[in-house]
Amino acid sequence: MNLKRLEYFLAVAEEMNFGRAADRLNMAQPPLSRQIAQLEEELGARLFDRSRNQIRLTQAGETLLARTRALMATLEDVRLEVRRIGQGASGRLRIGFVGSATHGILPNIVKSYRAAFPDVSLSLWAMNNAQLRTAVIERQIDVAFARPSIEDPEIRSLEIHREPLILAAPDGTAFKSRGAVALKLLADRTFILYPETPRPSFADHVIDACRQNGFTPSARVFTMDYQTAISLVAVGVGVSLVPASVGSDPRTGVAFRKLQSPNPGTALSLNHRIDMREAHVANFVKTAQKVARKAPQS
Repeated sequence: MNLKRLEYFLAVAEEMNFGRAADRLNMAQPPLSRQIAQLEEELGARLFDRSRNQIRLTQAGETLLARTRALMATLEDVRLEVRRIGQGASGRLRIGFVGSATHGILPNIVKSYRAAFPDVSLSLWAMNNAQLRTAVIERQIDVAFARPSIEDPEIRSLEIHREPLILAAPDGTAFKSRGAVALKLLADRTFILYPETPRPSFADHVIDACRQNGFTPSARVFTMDYQTAISLVAVGVGVSLVPASVGSDPRTGVAFRKLQSPNPGTALSLNHRIDMREAHVANFVKTAQKVARKAPQS
């Protein structure tokens, strides 16, 4: 059944006059009459009783009118829904992130995006950088917050926030100064590094920071994520370097201390496929950049 013919039928059924219906459709009356006749032939039923002075719907015509109105309403809903999804105003957005991002700027970005686009369904998954890279490339997620970035020719990586590293040490650890700690004083400590695999990773970033301060950690304990690293610090296994934002969440058994320079800091990046053209992603990137501009940078 031709959708255009249904539009012709609807105009005639609502106007109950072929001349007025033709004017409404911006067409001549004879072609309109032919289209209605062809629709009746296609359906095998008369839709109108025609007389010299007036026309009226047959029972078949009344049924078709009701169904056509419902169909047109559904099509309009589909059109509006598809348009909203195309504009990024509804639909879904899948976000991957490294766990340490939850202490920093990520919650504010998600909150701002949800306020601006309340009809978009959000899904969030915590992953390490290697998992994020695979998930972005295979389109399992739309955007990824990585630390410091995801290096891949298929991925666009935008640095959105930078912060210093701080020391996480067992509570009660004695230091000569109550101020910032010199990293070189930790040369004989056990360093808890993460993730263990794959490499290079944030663990190598920490090792490089130690080298900048004149030593390479010899005693090392590897774990998979910063949450486990902090737990090991809390029970006295060793010390760890973490993003400064992690220190905003007090943890029993852990003392967070600033580090003296040189402090290379750590970056958080927002990543997505280069060929990603979804409006949802563009809107999210704009929101993230707007929130990042307002956030204090160290």
